[in-house]
Amino acid sequence: MKEFNSLEDILDFAINEEQMAADFYTALAAKMDHQEMKDTFEQYALEEIGHRAKLESIKNGKEYKVSEEKVADLKIGDYLVDVDTEKTNITYQEALTIAMKKEKAAFKLYNDLAAAASDEVSRDMFLMLAQEEAKHKLRFEVEYDNNILTEN
Repeated sequence: MKEFNSLEDILDFAINEEQMAADFYTALAAKMDHQEMKDTFEQYALEEIGHRAKLESIKNGKEYKVSEEKVADLKIGDYLVDVDTEKTNITYQEALTIAMKKEKAAFKLYNDLAAAASDEVSRDMFLMLAQEEAKHKLRFEVEYDNNILTEN
């Protein structure tokens, strides 16, 4: 597991992860045939850029708080098969599946890092980041439930 020596190391790692997520959603948008689907993933990319900016402001001294709110988990992504991300034409259903699994992996990573943290400040930062990823996953699950499961 990755070692972090300071809160700044944690934030640098998380900022990089948010940028990679923004790049991922931008690339996913480019694979969409329908403009509405393209717009949806471009919006997700912009949100990840917003999360990166939030982390950068924390790095620059802005206070943060770990919310006590529990984020629901519909567990839809837990039962879907993996999708080949190298395909050039990905359906909206496949794109949502990829996104759910990506957000779940990020959530698990931050929870594991929180459990391994040696100090409370680091633990709280990882828990805050895990909660953000849980919110992302929930949004994809709701989107999947509303637009895919209701059609089948």
